[in-house]
Amino acid sequence: MTEVLAVGKPDQMSREALAGLGWTACATLDEARALPEDTRKGVKAIAFFGHSPFGGEAMDAFPALGLIANFGVGYDAIDVGAASPRNIKVTNTPDVLNDDVADLAVAMLLDFCRDTRGAEAHVRSGAWGEQGAYPLQRKVSGAKTGILGLGRIGREIADRLAAFKMEMHYHSRSEKETPGWTYHADPVALAREVDFLIVALVGGPETAGYVTREVLEALGPDGILINISRGTTVDEAALLDLLEQKKIGGAGLDVFLNEPKIDPRFRTLDNAVLQPHQASATRETRTAMGQLQRDNIAAFLKGEALLTPVN
Repeated sequence: MTEVLAVGKPDQMSREALAGLGWTACATLDEARALPEDTRKGVKAIAFFGHSPFGGEAMDAFPALGLIANFGVGYDAIDVGAASPRNIKVTNTPDVLNDDVADLAVAMLLDFCRDTRGAEAHVRSGAWGEQGAYPLQRKVSGAKTGILGLGRIGREIADRLAAFKMEMHYHSRSEKETPGWTYHADPVALAREVDFLIVALVGGPETAGYVTREVLEALGPDGILINISRGTTVDEAALLDLLEQKKIGGAGLDVFLNEPKIDPRFRTLDNAVLQPHQASATRETRTAMGQLQRDNIAAFLKGEALLTPVN
């Protein structure tokens, strides 16, 4: 009997760990729903590795389902509102990836301001010796930075950037206890005040389009947007327009709408650092994420308390 079903495309670290567990694996939810009825009836837990919508209709295909264990801190693909009345618990993998995500946010900001990729190409091409010094770039330390969403990850980013002697500002659902950082109740006011705006919001319907055109315009022609949350949190059409028109200074993006088939307009920009949604993609963190996912499943099957429940 198949008690646990792995759905999606696990990374290398999880594939190696899952190989010895004997779980049935399906690449997509559609493939999982196409399993024989007897198999689906026995599924008690799903290890979910996908970003495609997991709604109530899909849940109903597994009548004994009691747990969806998500691989990742963001669980906006899973309809928790549909899961709860079906007595299906949802878990995620928070905290273990905070450092990696914060590190990449800082790395994208540094890369954009100092143009480390362009400078390296200058060296590799021989242009340094033939043409002289690389053009001057932009200072990072001492700037004003705004964090949009001061949760676990946002706080890690803020703590790192505070060490760069930055003046820290933030917007969140409520004021937080901070070392004197400035709270803004309005994201437009926050964007207007800072040099760098870093988006660390949770995904989902409540934050869809939260970074509006007005927020982006408030950043101004020198402002830089960094997004390590979800592509849905930013008005992507407005962002592309403003980047192309040079009405904001630039962007560092690890997330997009319609990943991985992103809008081709991004590929022509010379004022954006683009990453393939890889903020948590280190061997150490992916190992820890997979372990937490499996520990939640093990606890559920034993009737024990879940480690990181969402609902």
